[in-house]
Amino acid sequence: MRAERIVVLGTGGTIAGAADSPQDHVGYRAGQVPVARLLERIPALAGLRVESEQVAQIDSKDMEPAVWLVLAQRCRHWLAQPDVAGVVVTHGTDTLEETAFALSRLLPAAGPVVLTCAMRPATALSADGPQNIVDAVTVARTEGARGITAVCAGKLHAAADVRKVHPYRLDAFSSGDAGPLGFVEDGRLQLVRPWPEPATERPPVSLQADESWPWVEIVHSHAGADGRVVQALVREGVQGLVVAATGNGTVHRRLEEALLAAMAQGVRVVRASRCAEGRLLVAGDQQLPAHPLTPVKARIDLMLELAAR
Repeated sequence: MRAERIVVLGTGGTIAGAADSPQDHVGYRAGQVPVARLLERIPALAGLRVESEQVAQIDSKDMEPAVWLVLAQRCRHWLAQPDVAGVVVTHGTDTLEETAFALSRLLPAAGPVVLTCAMRPATALSADGPQNIVDAVTVARTEGARGITAVCAGKLHAAADVRKVHPYRLDAFSSGDAGPLGFVEDGRLQLVRPWPEPATERPPVSLQADESWPWVEIVHSHAGADGRVVQALVREGVQGLVVAATGNGTVHRRLEEALLAAMAQGVRVVRASRCAEGRLLVAGDQQLPAHPLTPVKARIDLMLELAAR
């Protein structure tokens, strides 16, 4: 383990949530407890050089790209300090996978930045947040740690792979076919596969405000899908569309016709699978470009691609 500082950036979420009763795990208010107070309540952090900064205090369902930009800037600031070993980000579970992926694109070759979360509020009788924070600090202090990762329920996930797969269980995240990077066991990280490699090609992103982000939406292919939603979005000026396709990238014919028409009008379109696991295996020429990641991560990729233009 390294002895340098760990900086914890708070953004709110269930991990900072509060309810009227310790037994209430559902009817709580997210983003209520300051991150500094969360850390004060964790005896296992005593003696470690851990400090905090409140970047946001929101329910992660309301996460915005503007917060990503601020968060990325604060990560850069702290990681540039010679005595800072890593950054931990406390975050809500609903959009954690999106923030993790966005940071992996906004912070080239940076790290370690470890996101963590909780499925129960801070006021719960057996809150899971404190252990998750301790595990995230453990990862951030591990020699050789790098990249953007997420820790929940003792499992370490890469930003490109992590996804929320259950609405209320404590172990709510999966890395799909890739599997977790490792496990935090008895205060130590046990890696089972290598640290994530940074992307070799990154578009130059210089966004400064939420309104600067290109408008990209997700549409779903399903039985009886209609193309009118695509037509309406094109009329309103959408710049990019991700279609959450069925199976191995199949799209209902009516929706596909509308998407091809949108492409002809200059709208950038990609497709990703709505399946919970696996990546698209595309054979031959396809009119709708395929993306290997989930629809929400494909959307972030497309937003940054359009911004780079």
